[in-house]
Amino acid sequence: MKSDSLVRPDKVYTVSQITQLIKLELENSFPLVWVEGEVSNFHRHQSGHLYFTLKDERCQLRSVMFRSQAQRVPFELKDGLQLICRGRINVYEPRGEYQLLVELVEPKGKGALQLAFEQLKEKLRAEGLFDPRFKKKLPLLPKKVGIVTSPRGAAIVDILRTLERRFARLQIIIYPVKVQGEGAADEIVDGIEYLGKLPDIDVLIVGRGGGSIEDLWAFNEEKVARAIFRCSIPIISAVGHEVDFTIADFVADVRASTPSAAAEMVVEEEQAFQEKIENLRERFVHLEKYYLQEVGHKITSLTHHRVFQNFRVKLLNLEQRVDDLEMRAWKIIKKEQQRIAESKAAVLLFSERIRNILKRSLQELKAEWERLSLQLHNLSPLNILKRGYVLCWKDRGQIVVRRIEEVEKDKEMIVSFYRGEFTCQVKNIDRAKRIQSRFEEKK
Repeated sequence: MKSDSLVRPDKVYTVSQITQLIKLELENSFPLVWVEGEVSNFHRHQSGHLYFTLKDERCQLRSVMFRSQAQRVPFELKDGLQLICRGRINVYEPRGEYQLLVELVEPKGKGALQLAFEQLKEKLRAEGLFDPRFKKKLPLLPKKVGIVTSPRGAAIVDILRTLERRFARLQIIIYPVKVQGEGAADEIVDGIEYLGKLPDIDVLIVGRGGGSIEDLWAFNEEKVARAIFRCSIPIISAVGHEVDFTIADFVADVRASTPSAAAEMVVEEEQAFQEKIENLRERFVHLEKYYLQEVGHKITSLTHHRVFQNFRVKLLNLEQRVDDLEMRAWKIIKKEQQRIAESKAAVLLFSERIRNILKRSLQELKAEWERLSLQLHNLSPLNILKRGYVLCWKDRGQIVVRRIEEVEKDKEMIVSFYRGEFTCQVKNIDRAKRIQSRFEEKK
């Protein structure tokens, strides 16, 4: 009887062969799996690939996420983060180790965008981008306002309507951008940088109307936050509704609850300033009137005193001069009030001129449209057929006959009128005869 050590096996595998068999078996058995675990040993390679381990209380699983998928992860992976990963089981042959090729990651118990928002918010807070020391004050009397938003959104309509309602004498420059979707953040950054370099821009409004966290995400991107922080001009962030908060709101110098509220902030300082001037003017008028009355009473009482009887005439003249000064002061005040009224009238006149120009332009465009429509109607083939002409078709109506050379004897043709058509068979062809001779025969 032979010893077991001398028994030859039926087949001997190489390391590569057995690894290949294991690889095929594992990858075929687990083509797509979801795995939950805690991140540890996280490492971002300079190539952009992410390497980490998923673990629970008993086991661990090596994982890798290649650069193409890693670029689409909105939040930062780090040790201790609980993840749910979708991927495929793969065997890395050089080390003979199995691993998870991760295609998609989601934080457990929290949305990816919400986590990304919180991570970026904490990062920028630590860098001081939210510090009140860096907040710039809004100008007292702005004259030129820049707006970075969509030209077709509700935000621009609300802003312009609010400014018009308050008769704000402002020059407005609009930089049109996408406010959501791919490339929106880059366009917003370009708009902020462009308007920020223009001369005499007093304040910028950056924002859009409301939406979901996905719709507002462009205003949560780091590049937009840093562009706002770098801008030397005060920026009002007007993103979404009152309950919506974005990273741009925290970095901006002022946060407005809505685009309309942002417009009100721009003119609020000027309006408050004008109201303060009006209050001071009224106080000055009252104090001046009171002072003049007191002086008049004193002068009157002095004229009745025996010591000043000799100066009665001089004091009366002085009283008259005081009255003259009071009348001149009132004339100046009335003139100033008239100037303010004329300024408002000029604004209304300018608005009326703009309306007339737009109305005239629309009338000219309408007349041009009607002229072109008439030309198109006259050139319409149906309009030509309506005057008595016909179209001839061959090959069962597939080809229009344009020359006599295209007509074949004994072939069927379709003749189309403006209304109706009939099918005929060609019996005779005269290629020399012209339509002019046909009219002469009728004569």
